Amino acid sequence: MGVIHQGILGGFRNKTGSVVGAFWRSLNVMKGLPKKSSKPPTDAQKEVRDKFGLVTNFLSWISPLVEVGFKGLSGVRTAMNAAVAYHIENALTGVWPALNIDYTKVMFSKGKLALPSNITIATTVDAQIDFSWANLSNDGKYQDATDKATIMVYNPVKQEFVVLQQIVARSAMSYDLAVPANFSGDTVHCYISFNSVKTKGLVSESYYAGALEVQ
Repeated sequence: MGVIHQGILGGFRNKTGSVVGAFWRSLNVMKGLPKKSSKPPTDAQKEVRDKFGLVTNFLSWISPLVEVGFKGLSGVRTAMNAAVAYHIENALTGVWPALNIDYTKVMFSKGKLALPSNITIATTVDAQIDFSWANLSNDGKYQDATDKATIMVYNPVKQEFVVLQQIVARSAMSYDLAVPANFSGDTVHCYISFNSVKTKGLVSESYYAGALEVQ
C-alpha cells in the first residue's frame, strides 16, 4: 500500500493500485506498473534494445569516470543516463543488427574546463604509452596549472581498460602510462581529460588522443 506523506497534494511511496510512487533525484514521481505483452518485439524495438545494451555494457566498465564527467550535464537524469543518451546518439556505427562502438566518439567527460593544446601520444618503450600536451595559456577561470589529468586506454582485443584518475597536474605536460605486458602488439585507443582542483565539479571534455599499436 502506498503512503501519502504530505497530504493529498504530496508525493507518495510504494504501490497504490496500478501506479507506483517514489522520490527520485529531488522529484516526486509516479509511474504505471508495466504490462506484460504477448506480442513479439518488432525489429525497431529490438534495435533500440540492442543499442541500449551495447552502450550500457561498454560504459558500465568506466562508471566511476562517467559519474564525475557527466554529472554537470545530467540535470534530473543520472550521469550514466546522460552518457548513455550521448553515446546512442553519437557513438554507434554500423547498421543494425551489426552495431559497434565508434571509439573515436567515446566520451567519459563533458564540461567547460579548457583542454590543453597539442595533445599527443607515442609508444617508445615496451608496454608503455607516453601522453604529452602543451601548457601555453595563463591560468584563468576555465584552466589552471593545477588541473589534474585523467587518462584512459581501451584495448578492444582484450576488452580491457586502463584508467588513472586525476594522476598528474596540467603543468607536468606529460605522463608515461604503463599498460599490461600482454597489450604489446595490440592496437589501443587513448583518451585524456582534466579536472579542476580549485573548482569542485569543473571538468573538461574527454579528448580522443588517437589509436596506436603498443610495443
